[in-house]
Amino acid sequence: MASYSDSPRCWRQPAVRVALVLALSFFLLEPVAAAVPAADKYQPPPVREYKLWYRNFDSPAILALLQLALAKTPEYGDFRVVRSVEMGQGRVLREMAESRSKLIDIANVASSRERESALLAIPIPIDGGLLGFRVCVVRPHSLPLFDGVKSVEDIRDRGIRIGQGLHWPDTDILEVNDIPVVTHTRYEILFRMLRNDRFDCFARGVSEVTFDLAIEDDPDLVIEPTLLLAYPMPSYFFTAPDDYLTAHRVQLGMERAIVDGSFGHFLKTYYGKPLEELALDQRNVVVLRNPFLSEESRAIGRQTLSNLRRRLQVFSR
Repeated sequence: MASYSDSPRCWRQPAVRVALVLALSFFLLEPVAAAVPAADKYQPPPVREYKLWYRNFDSPAILALLQLALAKTPEYGDFRVVRSVEMGQGRVLREMAESRSKLIDIANVASSRERESALLAIPIPIDGGLLGFRVCVVRPHSLPLFDGVKSVEDIRDRGIRIGQGLHWPDTDILEVNDIPVVTHTRYEILFRMLRNDRFDCFARGVSEVTFDLAIEDDPDLVIEPTLLLAYPMPSYFFTAPDDYLTAHRVQLGMERAIVDGSFGHFLKTYYGKPLEELALDQRNVVVLRNPFLSEESRAIGRQTLSNLRRRLQVFSR
C-alpha cells in the first residue's frame, strides 16, 4: 500500500489502480493493520462530523460504505456522518469547490475530467463501476416502444427521450451520442416529469434503481426488462480540493476494506440481489461513448465494460 505521508496527490498514483483491481476481483489478502501509535503517546482527535450529501446519506449502500471506510481508520479519531441540507448536484459541486463551505464535506457523484480537476477524487468506484450500466424506469404504456431496441440508431429512430439531471455527466454523454435528453435540476422532479410523459425513460444506474423505486412506491413506474445502456462512468467519493485529511482517510479506509475483503462483502450485500433481479446478462447491451473522463478514469471505465460479463457472474454467486 502506498505511503500516505508522501505527496497529497497520492491517490492518483498507480497503487490506486492496483487497489481497484483487487476490489473488482474480490481477491482476499491479509488484513492491513491500522498503524495506531501507542496509547501513552497518542491522543485521538475529537469526534469529527462529516456532512455527506443528503442524496448519498439517504442511500443505504453509499452511507454504509462511507461508514465502513471511516471505521477502518481509527487513528483519525471517532466520527459521525450527518445528512447535509438538501441541494442539487450542481450546487454541491460548487460548495465543495469553494473549500470554505460548511454545508458539505463529502459527496459521491459520477466522475468527469472537470470534476477531478476541481475537487479531490478518491478514484475507487464505490459500486464496483456499476453506475455506468443503466436501465430505464418507464410507465407501463411505454413498454412497447422499447421492444427490439438493440442499438443507438434504434433509440434515435424511435424518438425515445431520456430524462436526466441537468448537471449529471450522463446528460453530456447521451447528448454526444445524439440521444434526445430532457433535464431538470432536481432528481425528485424527474419522476414527476416521467409520470407526466415529458420523456419516455428515466435512465437509472443498476446499483440504485431498485432503491429508487422502493422509495417512490408507485405501481405506475416499472423497470423496462430488455435494454441495458452501458458507458464508462465510475462513481467516486469527492471532497473539497484542499481537504486532504478527509480524502486521505476515506481512501485509506476503502483500500483497507478492499484488502481485508469487507469491500467485496459490501458489494455483494448491497448490489448482488438487485443485479440478479434485473437479469442484466439477458438484456440487449447498447454501448455509448464517454469522451469526458480523465485518462485514469477512462482506463478504469474500459476495464469495467470489458469485464461486464464476468463481473455480473461474480455478483450473482
